[in-house]
Amino acid sequence: MNWQEVIFFFIGGLGLFLAGIRYMSEGLQRTAGDRMRGLLARYTSNPVKGVLVGILVTGLIQSSTATTVMTVGLVNAGLMTLRQAIGIIMGANIGTTVTAFIIGIKIEQYALPIIALGVFFMIFMRKKSAQYVGQVLFGFGLLFLGLKTMGDGVKPLADLPIFTELMIELSHNRVLGVIVGTVFTIIVQSSSATIGILQTIADEGLIPLWGALPVLFGDNIGTTITAVLASIGASVAAKRAALVHVTFNVIGAILFTLALPLVYHAVLFVGGDVNIRMQIALAHGMFNVTNTIIFLPLTSLLALIVTKVVPGHVEEIEFQPKYLDHRLLATPSVAFGQAQHEILRMGGLARAMLRDAVNYFFNKDEQKRNMAMQKEELINSLDRKITDYIVRIQQSALHARESGKASILLQTINDIERIGDHAENIYELGDYIITHKVEFSQDAQEELKQMISLTDETIQLALKALEQNDQQAAQKVLENEQQLDKMERTFRKNHINRLNNNLCTGNAGAAFLDVLSNLERIGDHCKNVAQYVLYGE
Repeated sequence: MNWQEVIFFFIGGLGLFLAGIRYMSEGLQRTAGDRMRGLLARYTSNPVKGVLVGILVTGLIQSSTATTVMTVGLVNAGLMTLRQAIGIIMGANIGTTVTAFIIGIKIEQYALPIIALGVFFMIFMRKKSAQYVGQVLFGFGLLFLGLKTMGDGVKPLADLPIFTELMIELSHNRVLGVIVGTVFTIIVQSSSATIGILQTIADEGLIPLWGALPVLFGDNIGTTITAVLASIGASVAAKRAALVHVTFNVIGAILFTLALPLVYHAVLFVGGDVNIRMQIALAHGMFNVTNTIIFLPLTSLLALIVTKVVPGHVEEIEFQPKYLDHRLLATPSVAFGQAQHEILRMGGLARAMLRDAVNYFFNKDEQKRNMAMQKEELINSLDRKITDYIVRIQQSALHARESGKASILLQTINDIERIGDHAENIYELGDYIITHKVEFSQDAQEELKQMISLTDETIQLALKALEQNDQQAAQKVLENEQQLDKMERTFRKNHINRLNNNLCTGNAGAAFLDVLSNLERIGDHCKNVAQYVLYGE
């Protein structure tokens, strides 16, 4: 036996297969766009909807790993509750079976023409959408070419006694099969890949269906490692979501391994006339669908268990508007009140975003950066929705006073959104100082912290003035804004002196001045809000 040929064919085929999955997944994600992420965040009000969304998204992007990691990210950002995440994770497990069913269709002979067609689209088509379709086709073809190459590589193993004995051992030892599947998937980091390899080996007659099933169950355990890795260093909620994924798949694998004879006969009953690749795909589908049916009614119990196992406080952000009730549009005075409540919520988010951005800037806390990013997204979303709501109010017959109120609220929305933009600039400056390993002098840090503290107080006072029509608070905002202007000028001069005395680097100085500028501009927007309260303009 030519071992070099076997190894080269197998690892080469595996490389083509993994590349195919990646190209196909990325192409589908680009085709779907950011809508997938929005779909995950918005349309999961209950676990059943979460399951359906998880199936849809994973089916479209062909990666349960991507869906699960996105879900963990959304939970980490506070944009999704744990109960919502549980449903999506269950749905993602079902959605990933699509890949196995695709592999079950033997179309290897068409792999090269499909690759050629994909390359044609990628090179000669000008539209991005067409290029993404080409990427999907290219990945699809590579996937099957990789399967064929791996199959050609492992064929000689059928005549090797030691390999035959190993397969026999796997067929008789369920636990060993589960362990092999788990370890292999952890190494490869893709259950789709390991299940595809399992289908290929089985198709070559190297392992019977009975021996393949425990390996398949182990594959489903191994795939949870990606979510675990994604949760490292993340929030408590993200760790809980990852633990749900592990718990769900581990318990399912145990149950199915114990019920192996029943599962085996069920697969033969449903797919007795199809090839073994498709039988493995059917078993994969049965595993995830049955698991979901069992655990879906127990969502609250799962959430409770992981909450006890991973204790801690969870910060959650409600992505949708809380106060914009369209039934109140017929009563403008009440609707304006609701809009103002939502604007104040938006202002609170902008203030919290600034705090997160500052924390990231000084402490390099990636979690705080993620929180700031998600809050910025929510602020932009609220900006659009509140504006639309007020425009709809204006379509009613309004008194002159109400028209003036609408104008002031619209201007306030714009100012708060701009505060969020300046906070975003600060966490991007945090990226800059981390990338360029920028260090600030002690004096520079103290000056920044002094100005940040006054800026935070100014935002708080501006929101108080808006909420309570507090003239005194509004006047204090104007005073603070003048003080911020003075600070900015003074600290700029101090910075120049530090540069002249070689106490500060050019990179540090650039970041320092940019932070000062953003804080001063935040003060300007707070001043605008205060003037709306004081003068109605």
